[in-house]
Amino acid sequence: MTKVDTAVRAFTRSAPGPDPRPIAARLARAATVALGRELAQGGLVVEDAAGAYLLGRTTPEVHVRVHDARTYSAVLGHGTVGLGQSYIDGWWECDDLTRLFQLLLRSRGTIGRLQDRLGDLAGRLSTPVRRLRPPSPSRDRHNVQAHYDLGNEFFALMLDPTMSYSCALFERPDVSLEQASIAKMDRICAKLALSPRDHLIEIGTGWGGFALHAATRYGCRVTSTTVSTEQYAYATKKVAELGLADRVTILQEDYRALRGRYDKLVSIEMVEAVDWRDLPSFFSTCAALLRPDGLMALQAITIDEAAYERAKNGRDFIKAFIFPGSCLPSISALSAVAAGTDLRIVGLEDIGRHYAETLRRWRARLDAHRSEIDDLDFDERFVRMWRFYLSYCEAGFLERRVSDVQMVLAKPRWRPSLALVS
Repeated sequence: MTKVDTAVRAFTRSAPGPDPRPIAARLARAATVALGRELAQGGLVVEDAAGAYLLGRTTPEVHVRVHDARTYSAVLGHGTVGLGQSYIDGWWECDDLTRLFQLLLRSRGTIGRLQDRLGDLAGRLSTPVRRLRPPSPSRDRHNVQAHYDLGNEFFALMLDPTMSYSCALFERPDVSLEQASIAKMDRICAKLALSPRDHLIEIGTGWGGFALHAATRYGCRVTSTTVSTEQYAYATKKVAELGLADRVTILQEDYRALRGRYDKLVSIEMVEAVDWRDLPSFFSTCAALLRPDGLMALQAITIDEAAYERAKNGRDFIKAFIFPGSCLPSISALSAVAAGTDLRIVGLEDIGRHYAETLRRWRARLDAHRSEIDDLDFDERFVRMWRFYLSYCEAGFLERRVSDVQMVLAKPRWRPSLALVS
């Protein structure tokens, strides 16, 4: 069994088999074409065994080639999950995946608004019951490991040398991905006003890039925790190699098990892996870990407010294939939960415009290192899954369906300084 079989089978459903009734396949195709003709912006050409047709009312920008007619019923029946599964299985191709997803997002219109309203209704009905489910560190650990423990070698091929797996900050178009990742880390460090006097706690180590950067450039002590076995091994080794054991401590603990008091706290794109039911626990833990004058920086991928309830209760491509158990919070959801603690928001910056470029750079590196990825025993289906994922997310940021924010929160005794970056 290859690594992609292990990764995919753990949290996906098998694709639908061929429909024994040709009439069903024709009806599914006809329904898809009818929906596609309502594209509000842009156009695309779809070609299959029955011929080629134009969807939308403008000059086509994208070309889709359907190899297997089951694609239509998969998309109609399972939305983005079916769209992704059929692409992974090689049932269809596209000359520009990102542009295709942009066209689809721009054309959500009435259907999208209806889905959001139904999601809101479902949330109101189900939330009281689902809140009764107790938090489960073992569930969270399993979900994190399903993604991050694919192998450090794979992520090293896709990411820059800092191993940052979060939105970079492109201060100029010509900067490298590594330079942009460092700029992001410096922005967070400046917002926290880090200094050698501080002891920083980090929730979500990643591969240790931020912890190492904060300790070496700003001189602070750092304690960082992850539940990923692969990330823990990588970060621990880097700390030893750089001789930073006196300033950087890597733990392999759930955030709820953390104890002690710290001057500053940081969490970079980890909160998306926190089940929405557990957000109060996450923020109360953060508040308890900080001294009365402490400061917290949270970088989080956020979803459009209108889509939050649907995101909480629905299942899309990301949850099915990439991040099981994930849930993108909205800014208001984060704010509301934080308000239940003694943390108060003192800074908020939207950096979502930088994420599309970050994802584009990751995708380019994925393609550039294809032969090395093959050598790691990842097959064609795995590569297609990741290409779909990166393009799907890139389109979401380009169309502002999702964004990325850096939020700064302060404890009651914290007082601002002119040195703090807003």
